[in-house]
Amino acid sequence: QVQLVESGGGLVQAGDSLRLSCVASGLTFTSYAMGWFRQAPGKEREFVAGISRRGSNTKYTDSVKGRFTISRDNAKNTVYLEIDTVKPEDTAVYYCAADRRTFVGGITATSYDYWGQGTQVTVSS
Repeated sequence: QVQLVESGGGLVQAGDSLRLSCVASGLTFTSYAMGWFRQAPGKEREFVAGISRRGSNTKYTDSVKGRFTISRDNAKNTVYLEIDTVKPEDTAVYYCAADRRTFVGGITATSYDYWGQGTQVTVSS
């Protein structure tokens, strides 16, 4: 049974830093590119960042470049998303997902095979 479990969300103040984690089990982690998505209230789920199987390649949506960093530790079956200088517009549920087909993770949700349950990030101004 494949499980992706996110953690690290919570209530933070604007300007703080945050690191989200996603631990994978039940799959061969190195066979999957990994991605992070987020969904704000009343909005569609959007791609945030993706990382290749070995972690050597990454990509980001334009709105988070320079503030978000995706990384992975294959020895721990874990993918991370670091957020610097959080903003109120970063408030959303953040999801990690596993993609066995693309190189650095697809930008559409349909590219992914498995999803976590999400972790809520709320940024107060």
